[in-house]
Amino acid sequence: MQSYELSKVKSRATSNLFNNVDKFIDLRSDTVSKPSLAMRKAMAEAAVGDDVFAEDPTVIELQEETARILGKEAALYAPSGCMANQLAIAVHTTAGDEVILEADAHIYNYETTAASYLSRVQLNPVKAADRGLLSAEDIRPAIREKAYYMPITRLIAIENTHNRAGGTVYPIERIREVSELARSNEIIMHLDGARLWNACVFANCSPKDYADYFDTVSVCFSKGLGAPVGSALAGPKELITKARRFRKIWGGGMRQAGIIAAGALFALRNNRERLVEDHAKARRFAEIITDGSKNVKIDLTRLETNIVLLKIEGFSDLGRALGMLKEKGVLLSLGSHGLLRAVTHLDVTMDECERAAREVVALFG
Repeated sequence: MQSYELSKVKSRATSNLFNNVDKFIDLRSDTVSKPSLAMRKAMAEAAVGDDVFAEDPTVIELQEETARILGKEAALYAPSGCMANQLAIAVHTTAGDEVILEADAHIYNYETTAASYLSRVQLNPVKAADRGLLSAEDIRPAIREKAYYMPITRLIAIENTHNRAGGTVYPIERIREVSELARSNEIIMHLDGARLWNACVFANCSPKDYADYFDTVSVCFSKGLGAPVGSALAGPKELITKARRFRKIWGGGMRQAGIIAAGALFALRNNRERLVEDHAKARRFAEIITDGSKNVKIDLTRLETNIVLLKIEGFSDLGRALGMLKEKGVLLSLGSHGLLRAVTHLDVTMDECERAAREVVALFG
C-alpha cells in the first residue's frame, strides 16, 4: 500500500455538485456518500451488455479485477453485501448445518434472518472476549460434536472490520489461528469483508493477505470506497458459478449492470488508498470530544478505522440526543449497546468533522 499525503485530509475528497453538504454534516454511515463527477462520467460512458448472459464487459472487468486483488479464482458482482454474504452461506452449507459467527456480526444482526430463511441453516453467535474479534479459544467450545442429533458446524464467518465493535481490525495472526482451528475440524471459512479495505489500510497489508485464509470473501464497493451500488463475492470458480445460480433465483440477476459496475470499478481503482483520510478524520473527531467533554466517553483504544462509538453518560434517550444533534446540523446514528455511532467518509472534510465534534461537546458537556 503506497503512502497517502495526510495534508490532503483538509481538502474535500470529491468535487461533487450533487452533494448537499451545507445543510448537514452527515456521519450516519459511510454509505451516504454520493458519486463524484469523475465517477459519474465513468458510469455514463461504461460499456454494457447483458450480465444475465455474462456478457456485460464492465461487470466482467470488475469481477476479474476484484478476484485478482483478493487472490481468488473468480468473483461475482452482487447488488448488496447482504446478498454476497448469503450467497456464500448458500454455496457452503446444506439445510440443517450451523454457522459460527460473532454475536454482534452483521450477518447475525442486520441481514433479517436471511440465513435461516434462504439456506435453512442455524447461526451460532459466540461473544468474543476481545473487541468483537473472535479467537480460536472463543470458537473452540462452540464447535459441535459429531453426532446425528446435533447440527454440523459447517462454516465460520468472520467480519473484518467489525462494525458493531467500532470498526476494529483482526490481526493477521488471529485470523491464522482461527483458520488452523477450522481446517483441523474440516470447517469452511468465509470473510465478511464489507470494510476489508479499511482493515488493510490500518494493518498495512494487502487484501490478499487476509483473503488467503478464507474459502470465500465478500467485499463492498458502496461503503468507504464511495460507489453507489454493489458488493462482490470471491472464491473458487466452481463455487462462484454456483453462487451465480443462487443470485438469479433470489432476483439478483441484472441486465446492463455495467453502468453501476463502472462506479464500483472506479471506486476500487481510485478510492482505496484515500481511506487513510477517513481514519484520520475519525481520530480527530474522537480526540476533540475526549479532550473537551466530561460526559461523552469514547474508548480510543478501540478506534482503529473510520467508526467512532460514543457513550453519553446520564443520557438514556438516544433518539432525543440524535434529534438535538440534527438541530445543530450534525447527523449521527444509533450504535449498539446504548451507544451513538459516527462514521467518517469521503464526503465529509476534516473541518466538518472538527465542527461536528465541537457540537457534541457543546450539547452534552
